[in-house]
Amino acid sequence: MNIDDAHEHDAASESEAAERGSEIGASESELAALTADMVDAHADTYPVMRAGVAEWADAEAPAQRAAVSRRGFVATAAAMIAGGLALAVVPAAAAPRARLAALATGESTAGVPLDVVVAGLAASLENLAVGTYRAALSAAKAGRLGSVPPAVATFAATAMAQHADHAAAWNSVLVKVGYRPVTAANPVYAKVVDADFAKVTDVVGVAKLALVLENVAAATYLEAIKALSSEAAVSIAASIQPVELQHVAILRFVLGEYPVPLAFASLGGSAPVSSANGLAFTKR
Repeated sequence: MNIDDAHEHDAASESEAAERGSEIGASESELAALTADMVDAHADTYPVMRAGVAEWADAEAPAQRAAVSRRGFVATAAAMIAGGLALAVVPAAAAPRARLAALATGESTAGVPLDVVVAGLAASLENLAVGTYRAALSAAKAGRLGSVPPAVATFAATAMAQHADHAAAWNSVLVKVGYRPVTAANPVYAKVVDADFAKVTDVVGVAKLALVLENVAAATYLEAIKALSSEAAVSIAASIQPVELQHVAILRFVLGEYPVPLAFASLGGSAPVSSANGLAFTKR
């Protein structure tokens, strides 16, 4: 990650937002239409996500699967996601999967298949997003964010529900392969998000914080698509990642960034596998 790097990346947009104060850069009708599109996109990808969960449940545990078709680049992608190592530093030929799993191993992840760790990491990021949007809606209801347009509240509630669906998908996988669900927010990112949220005073501040979270999630899923060895798990990640990118695009639109600056998905700012070390991976 880094969440700090993401803040620096958005420095220019923050300056522009400061000039507008607490005003959003999209009209109510525009945001309502974009949220409706977001609902449609989620509805389109949800069956694919659920099919991936069912397929993974019917297969053997991820650590025992051959995954021949992905073996060629699992090593390099997993190296990147585990602490941000460069491809040139750890080439595929010199980085067997066992060694890469060791890079991601902490006290709570020792002996846990890498695919399971990634699933838990994804669930924890989704849980954090759910908690953050819920906190924003609560703050808005309590009047701590000033004037909150109804379309903004609708977007936040919709995004929160979609993140909850994504967390449920990953936790379904964990349960079906013999682990308890990950119900906690990612401990590494939660500390930073909680500290930043305490400083938020308006809708623009919430949008900026949500944008950071959505960027982290989108980049992490892009890494996961390459790092996961289970084809079913890849299908789940690939079905969720475009939805996260849609959240990103809408939030940038809300912040008045025209045109949306990210035409292509980015790996920058993805959560390293090591950030799952504080999670509990326990057998059922």
